[in-house]
Amino acid sequence: MGSKSQVYKLRPLGWENDPEEHRIPLTIFDYAVPMSYHAWAVYFELDHQTSPAKVVDTLKSGLERTLSQCRQLVGRLEIDTTGDGDYSFVKRKGDTVDLIVDYWDSGAVPSFEEIRNAHYASSVLGDVGRFGAPGMESGHKPGCHPENDVMGWYWSAHQLAGNCLATINGTEPPPWDPATITDGYRFTPKLHTAQTRAEEAQQGATAGSVSHSTKPASSLLFHLSRSKADGLKGLATASRTASSDASSLWISTYDAFVACIWRTLTKHRRGLYPVQDDHTLLLTEAINLRFHNRLVPPVAEKYLRNLLWSAKTSDHSSRLTVAQIAETQPLGNVAARIRHLTSSATQPVIEAGLAQLARRDRTSRARNIAQLPPLTTVVTDWRRASLEGCDFGFGRPSAFRFLSRTASACMVIVFPPRVDGPLGEDEGPELAVSVEDELVDAVLDDAEFSRYFEFRGYEVRGQGFGARVNVSLGGAV
Repeated sequence: MGSKSQVYKLRPLGWENDPEEHRIPLTIFDYAVPMSYHAWAVYFELDHQTSPAKVVDTLKSGLERTLSQCRQLVGRLEIDTTGDGDYSFVKRKGDTVDLIVDYWDSGAVPSFEEIRNAHYASSVLGDVGRFGAPGMESGHKPGCHPENDVMGWYWSAHQLAGNCLATINGTEPPPWDPATITDGYRFTPKLHTAQTRAEEAQQGATAGSVSHSTKPASSLLFHLSRSKADGLKGLATASRTASSDASSLWISTYDAFVACIWRTLTKHRRGLYPVQDDHTLLLTEAINLRFHNRLVPPVAEKYLRNLLWSAKTSDHSSRLTVAQIAETQPLGNVAARIRHLTSSATQPVIEAGLAQLARRDRTSRARNIAQLPPLTTVVTDWRRASLEGCDFGFGRPSAFRFLSRTASACMVIVFPPRVDGPLGEDEGPELAVSVEDELVDAVLDDAEFSRYFEFRGYEVRGQGFGARVNVSLGGAV
């Protein structure tokens, strides 16, 4: 907590006219996502004429209107009384939301300039847990609310920004479409029956039979410039051979940089775990179903809820081995497999998967990252969630980060390019890549990887290795 804290009990605007109880059923996608609580840090540089009091008053007003629209943010997660095992967000008329405002003494936290010079790498903040609400630290939370995915958060932030801007300017707030919430009702599992207890017990035993590495890990922040990304894509395209997946007709920039990361991590991680070179590895991607016409009909444009699908190499009969990923296959062939994996999330595949999920017990649908096998790589792409140009009235965000005290040695998070990045028009995405502490130096010293990826600091700094200092255009990290 800061040197001074204030807690405001916020009610949705117009709460006096609300019903005594409002229930918003969970969708099947809500049950399927990993239960992970995210603490977001959104950075603003305020001018000297904008006082903290003005920011707080604006946020209070903007949040009250936003809560009246995004009502699931006010609700508690409760099991339905129908006996079918489903859950709902339940908002009651008198419910409030805490807005906690912490004021920090100079020196207790770094200045905005120091944070910007460190590329907003979260470790510059020190203990990031002090910036979260008590008891709501980031990380895997089996009992947390599965409320939205990153694009749901993105659109909620945009709605809040528009409401704050209207407060400051005294203008009409942005339009609100209730379908951004209610469109999820078509994904509720009401028509499906739960499986038998014996089947559930068997699935529980299977899920618990594999375990991911518990080795301490760090999350390293890298930058991939636009020009370096073009070069990496060109390398992947040129190195692809006729033996690669014939259904992948092109290779994207995403395919190329994910292939390079997968290769680098596999090359260095295979010595840590008892796996053979002919062992096949799990790569899983978070596929956002809002885009590329994956759902027909599509959901509402600014849909605020979970709409993620997990594309996994384990769902495909032809899989690359440790040796192929690490060295023997050309980079272009690895990238082509990633393109094939991403493109495989079609509506028939999704509908078949949802039918299987709907028959499972509600509380056992989500995959626990801690149960993934060694050498797993999980990629989640947040590039579309850029808050660039999102005007809150008192300022526009310079960057956002996901604050966490710990890192899972399997995660790759792709952040959007920064609006104030030091390379200007050549600024590209930033990537938080989790690596076992024992391998941090090996990854940072990897010449092929460093040819394309610039190290910008630590999102999460683990224990047991020396600090690495990087001097770049943005300053010292």
